[in-house]
Amino acid sequence: MGTESIDRSEGFGERLLGLLLDRARLLPPQMIAPLIAEGVARIGGRDVSVLLQDYAQELLVPLPGKKLHVAQPESVADSPAGRAFLRGDVVEVPQAPGGVRMYLPLLDGSDQVGVLALTLDAVGDDDRRLLTRLASLVADMLVTKNAYTDQFFQARRREPMSVSAEIQWSLLPPLTMSVPQVEVAGALEPAYRVAGDSFDYALNGNILHMAVIDAMGHGLDAATMATVAIGAYRHARRVFISLDEKYAFMDDAISRQFGPDHFVTAQLMHLNITTGEMELVNAGHPAPLLIRDGRVVEQLESATTLPVGFGGEMPRVREHVLQRGDRVLSYTDGIIEEHVVGGETFGEERLIHCVNRLGEVPSEGVRADLRRLSHTLRRERGGRTTDDATLFMVEWHGGTADHLMTLD
Repeated sequence: MGTESIDRSEGFGERLLGLLLDRARLLPPQMIAPLIAEGVARIGGRDVSVLLQDYAQELLVPLPGKKLHVAQPESVADSPAGRAFLRGDVVEVPQAPGGVRMYLPLLDGSDQVGVLALTLDAVGDDDRRLLTRLASLVADMLVTKNAYTDQFFQARRREPMSVSAEIQWSLLPPLTMSVPQVEVAGALEPAYRVAGDSFDYALNGNILHMAVIDAMGHGLDAATMATVAIGAYRHARRVFISLDEKYAFMDDAISRQFGPDHFVTAQLMHLNITTGEMELVNAGHPAPLLIRDGRVVEQLESATTLPVGFGGEMPRVREHVLQRGDRVLSYTDGIIEEHVVGGETFGEERLIHCVNRLGEVPSEGVRADLRRLSHTLRRERGGRTTDDATLFMVEWHGGTADHLMTLD
């Protein structure tokens, strides 16, 4: 198709996006793919693929659908689609004998949904602007329609998933969030069999609320306890203010529901994203690691607090002050208590060594760096993941978002 006959003016682009938005509102989920392909065709694009991240964060898998180009999954680690996904930037690859294959990150806010891939005969600045806006609209449509269908879940799965893992994935917030002052990212493994591990966060005003939990046991029992713990945490977060009140509310909920022989380890944090002041309650987890300039500089210790569910006293909250660029890495014991070759446990020293080694290469952002750390740790453990394992990282940039309040 020749590009000379294609209308790519600013006015046409606005009309096209408006048309897609109007039609998408009432379309059933299975018709989203043809609508996207039709929109791309109107600007001369072809071979349209919508690529979604699999649950193990290893592959970008094509969404099946009428008029979509369905090829083999692409590696997140070493493919043009993977670079676009991890970096959040458009990647362009010249094609032989002609044309350009474009990979556009599908961003819903700062959450990376996947990648939109398509081919154009030629690409100009107007095309890039229009397609970037189109990709944002596609991401919004996928996230919205995801609530009404299993189609997107099924496309992302590369192996059977346990019932407990179904429950845990349905509990999670987006795996990543980024605003000018702070970034967060989380990872769960084993992706298809996780049970008692989970994390949660919410940005309310200037306070970032964070929680990492690990419910005792395995399978459905652990998943059920984790569900109650996260539900109690969210309720407390929306009603109370202090960390010790959150802890007490979760403790009471677990104790009443499951009795004195069940517990959940937890790490609760508040971060003031303007000042960098962080509050920490550590209820049975390994101490989080403070990472500065790519290296672990200390473990953020706190007063001993009993796990949630044991009816412990109100915890003492530990305060820390972050510097701009600091990262805090929280993790559950499944990371360090896994046995490696020879029967030794993996241990904190090996974890710190891996963090420092990865800090020697240029950062690609919290999401990409945490993913790389997760996969590195898995390799270092010989691929073993006999217990749930969670990684959760926050990076503080500082400053305010006042400049976002204007349209200049």
